[in-house]
Amino acid sequence: MTTAPPSVGHRYRRPSWDCRVCRQPWPCTPAKAVLLVQFRAFPTVLPIYLSGRMFAAWGDLQAPGQAAPPELYERFVSWAHHH
Repeated sequence: MTTAPPSVGHRYRRPSWDCRVCRQPWPCTPAKAVLLVQFRAFPTVLPIYLSGRMFAAWGDLQAPGQAAPPELYERFVSWAHHH
């Protein structure tokens, strides 16, 4: 696995929505761990934040004239409800 300086972090790259560090679909496992820590004091806000990212990704990943990829909710939001 590629490591990055702490200041870089596992952030998304638009328009692909892959992680800038590990190139996995964002939020990747390290990004999820960081998000859980960052939103620990306000856990109900995490799904709201992720919903915003999901809708931004929807616009980037949706092919013209096609429906959005069906896995976006699972990828961006559903995991946050289980923590």
